Amino acid sequence: MNRKGIILAGGYGTRLYPSTKCISKQIIPVYDKPMIYYPLSTLMNANIKDILVISTPYDISFFQKLLGNGSQFGINIDYKVQDEPKGIAQAFIIAENFVKNSPCCLILGDNIFHGAGLPSLLREVSSNYETSTIFTYKVKDPSRFGVVETDERGKIMSIEEKPSEPKSSYAVTGLYFYDSNVAHYAKTLKPSARGELEITDLNKIYLGSNLLVEKKLSQGFAWLDTGTPESLLDASNLISTLEKRQGIKISCPEEIALSKKWINPEDLLKSIKNNINPYNNYLLNLIK
Repeated sequence: MNRKGIILAGGYGTRLYPSTKCISKQIIPVYDKPMIYYPLSTLMNANIKDILVISTPYDISFFQKLLGNGSQFGINIDYKVQDEPKGIAQAFIIAENFVKNSPCCLILGDNIFHGAGLPSLLREVSSNYETSTIFTYKVKDPSRFGVVETDERGKIMSIEEKPSEPKSSYAVTGLYFYDSNVAHYAKTLKPSARGELEITDLNKIYLGSNLLVEKKLSQGFAWLDTGTPESLLDASNLISTLEKRQGIKISCPEEIALSKKWINPEDLLKSIKNNINPYNNYLLNLIK
């Protein structure tokens, strides 16, 4: 059974205005690569090769030009339009024909995950088809997020969206693994007071069926939401520091594809052609 992936790269990017006045925020660079490369790499690290990018009618062509059909990464990329943002859970309704009867994973296009051991954790969760999984991260301001309360055994007791009095410090991140029923459940949701299909309400359906589990990301991991100028700068600085110190590239789709043998060195050379720059020089050194 193959799990399918969805990148939700819609929205208006109002928090990054005016930078997003004429381009999607998910194409804005985070240090040395477009923002969407990071969630794309997360899905690839989870061994997901069939991916749907959802974006606005205006922005979808930019993603198609940037990513194409995904063959340069050894994967398959399709595209769907979200006419207007109506909540994260709407993505599953848009993606219903793409997902069909497969389990799937949704990641928000402005979320970055990094840490030693993350690829193996992603593969472990992605290969579990019995339950659905949300990832949580300890934050200092949980009232800004969906908050998970667990008992001493780690079982989820409750999930609340932006509570005024949070029952824990663990926020739900923008990475969700669901079974093949997710589109059906999403279509049963009613819009919230702000007119959106809330991902928290979808998670509560799975929680009510005892099919939802939590994976806490420890302090050894980084979770970054790059939706504001401050967080975008913080993410760029972190990526820059790590890459320069370690001599690696973080969330490099070509490198992931090469390591998984989804592409071979000859494929990589064809995609690089004669376009020599620091990014492609790094890829050439991988081959050497």
